[in-house]
Amino acid sequence: MNILGIIPARYGSTRLEGKPLLDICGKPMIQYVYEQARKSLNYVVVATDDERIVKAVQDFGGDVVMTSPDHNTGTNRCLEAYRVFTKRHNFQFDIVINIQGDEPLLDPEQIRLLISCFMNGKTQMTTLVIPVKEEENLFNGGVYVVIDKLKNALYFSRSVIPFIRDAERSDWQKKHTFYKHVGMYAFKPQTLIEFASLQQSSLELAESLEQNRWLENGKKIKVEVTDIETIGVDTIEDLERVREIIKNG
Repeated sequence: MNILGIIPARYGSTRLEGKPLLDICGKPMIQYVYEQARKSLNYVVVATDDERIVKAVQDFGGDVVMTSPDHNTGTNRCLEAYRVFTKRHNFQFDIVINIQGDEPLLDPEQIRLLISCFMNGKTQMTTLVIPVKEEENLFNGGVYVVIDKLKNALYFSRSVIPFIRDAERSDWQKKHTFYKHVGMYAFKPQTLIEFASLQQSSLELAESLEQNRWLENGKKIKVEVTDIETIGVDTIEDLERVREIIKNG
């Protein structure tokens, strides 16, 4: 299968401006994400709306496309990048992967796990979840997912779901396995086109989670479970933690 990894990267961020270019042990963060993705993919491109990010990617020899600044979601930015890249290289792909640009510790095995979901010939879109460990604080934030018995997503929320009735919150993890979302998606190209063409939905806007748009339109998102931890960089504290991990090998 021919697979394209797309890394959306915006300069503007409400919590950490210029995030893709933040220095981590001598490299911009976007370079770490790109290099990790290339360990399992032959084709990777950064999709951005900022010339500073374009220059940074070109400086380390990466592939990059400039996209519109008007996209309201990363998926819509991915679609434009997909169209530009395929036209530029006159090449078609079987799968497109939307890779988060703020996870410099991305594990290539996660990408391989996503790709494996397409081997049944039926999957159109897939993503990853990770079980919340018993020793973790269930209520420390993140995006939570409930899934059905066939490993399809039922709903994504910024609230802890499901709610456990008749139990103290401290006992919830003894009663149920909770899953957090790992924000990476893989699509068949036609699914990416269809997803991006749909109007934003009420549940998507309520949670500010675009994957709910697809579910709200009656579509399926296949879920695979990973045990590999990732660290999304949203704060200075996250950044310092990643720097320390990389510094220590």
